Amino acid sequence: MGRAAGARGVRERGPDALSAMAGRGFWKSFRMFAGLDGAALDAVAAAAQARRWGPGEVLFQRGDPGDWLVALETGRVKVSLLTASGRELVLRQAEAGEMLGELAVFDAQPRSADATAAGPVTGWVLTRRGFRQIAAAHPGLSEAALAHLCAMLRGTTGQLESIALYQLRARVARFFLFALGQLHGDDIPEGARIAHGLNQGELAALLGASRPKVNRVLQDFRDEGVLRDEGGVWACDLALLRAEAAADD
Repeated sequence: MGRAAGARGVRERGPDALSAMAGRGFWKSFRMFAGLDGAALDAVAAAAQARRWGPGEVLFQRGDPGDWLVALETGRVKVSLLTASGRELVLRQAEAGEMLGELAVFDAQPRSADATAAGPVTGWVLTRRGFRQIAAAHPGLSEAALAHLCAMLRGTTGQLESIALYQLRARVARFFLFALGQLHGDDIPEGARIAHGLNQGELAALLGASRPKVNRVLQDFRDEGVLRDEGGVWACDLALLRAEAAADD
């Protein structure tokens, strides 16, 4: 890959900082590759290239040519759009263990959003050409990719529903439940805790609200026992969060 392939701010990682090749377990942790057999996972691992980005560096911008995806190993990436009025709309905060840029391996269209490293980020880049070569040899990859894209579409629909149809209290509650679900799956334990991964400004941008309004909701949730701030970690009352998430008035 490198800059010639359109990866902004991308650098090779030294062998002392990252293993020469991510193993089967790493790739199997991603939905799109979870169902592949060992030979297919080995092919993906062999085709991917290690990359890193520094804090604030741009992985790609809207309109850039897109011909690669990245599987994040460490760090967090903000995916956003800049409106005509200059307001930033945050679409997603991608964490380690998630992928970005998947659409680029299926079409030849330019990037549809900006992606910026929120801190030091490492990941593995797979080009469209590499993906297609693997899919030709291992047809199960194409079916798995389709299922992954369908899940992405459903997630986008849910995010749009949250912003358009729910009051801010419900949107905040639904965000916390979504984040807990990402950590624990369907079996979220009582008293589950989640780290303060986003500041209030970032959370406000993600939810399509102003920072003061989000701050007010968080304060109300603390006062009402929905959330408890334990010094960098939110302790969550699941029953109260679910009740708030379901409210529509």
